[in-house]
Amino acid sequence: MKSALIVIDVQESFTRRPYFSAADVPAYLAAQNRLIEGFEAQGLPIVRVFHVSPGGDASDPFTVASGQVKPLEGLRDFTPAHEVHKTRHSALVGTGLDVWLTEQGIGQVVVSGIRTEQCCETTTRHASDLGWRVVFVPEATLTFDMTLPDGSPFRAADIRARTASVLQGRFARVLGVDDTLAHVRAD
Repeated sequence: MKSALIVIDVQESFTRRPYFSAADVPAYLAAQNRLIEGFEAQGLPIVRVFHVSPGGDASDPFTVASGQVKPLEGLRDFTPAHEVHKTRHSALVGTGLDVWLTEQGIGQVVVSGIRTEQCCETTTRHASDLGWRVVFVPEATLTFDMTLPDGSPFRAADIRARTASVLQGRFARVLGVDDTLAHVRAD
């Protein structure tokens, strides 16, 4: 089964948000870059997704006018087989990505990128509902600490674990980078 890697929202825009923390970025980039390198080595397609806010207010780091809608520093340089700009959480809403994946004969998507519980999880669920086999790679996703409604902290590591738990077996196969690369080779 032909696989494609989807690299979601790995962009400088996040570095301009108040919640941004660089603490987990090195480990995340190491995993993300290994995944990209592995897909390149196997000649498998990689899709780049950027989140773009509508409008032209340059003070919003998610608008093209801001100059921040560009790859996050440290991300391995790659030539995407396809690139889309999205305005919603799912990379499959209003981007034509679903059409491109179908035209390319892609039966399985591998989801990675920023933010674990937001655009990565939403895209995973949506892809599953549309009929793709999905592999979710938590170590190749990045998120940031949040605050629970009761005011207690919700740490990024716990968010990744929670997301992996709710996706596993329902919407995706949850694998590490090495197992993912072995899995896409086997298909």
